[in-house]
This record gives sequence, structure tokens and C-alpha cells, in this order.
Amino acid sequence: MSATAATSQSLTPKQHRILEYLRDHADDRTYFKSRLIGDELELSAKEVGANMPAIEDADDHDLEVERWGYSSSTTWKVVA
Repeated sequence: MSATAATSQSLTPKQHRILEYLRDHADDRTYFKSRLIGDELELSAKEVGANMPAIEDADDHDLEVERWGYSSSTTWKVVA
């Protein structure tokens, strides 16, 4: 599978849940901690962190997602 095909592949249901959470809250804030996203979605911070790169690389959404920091939990910068 080529790199282009991998990035255009659809997201998993768990990744869609995370993406919807980010979309719902991107107007209110810019920075999101994996731990806090996990708390809201009943996922572990590790599950969120493992799925965020797929969301970051996906072309089929309207958000800019960037890994931002690592203090006490990975922080993600999300811009609508």
C-alpha cells in the first residue's frame, strides 16, 4: 500500500469519536490533552495518543491537528 493510499484511508470508529469530540470543542479551545480527551470519551490517554496521529495525517476533515507538548500528558493543538 502506498503512503498516499494510507493517508486517504478512512478513520476507525474510535478515531471518528475523537475527531467529533475535537470538532465539537475546537471553537471553545485550542489545546487538548490526551488524558482529558480520554476522560471525556472513556478512553485511556494511551488510546487517544495512539489514534491522534491518524487524525493528524487524515485529509478528510476540516481541522488542523498538531502534536504540541508532552507535560503531564501529550497536548494537541487543534485549529478549526
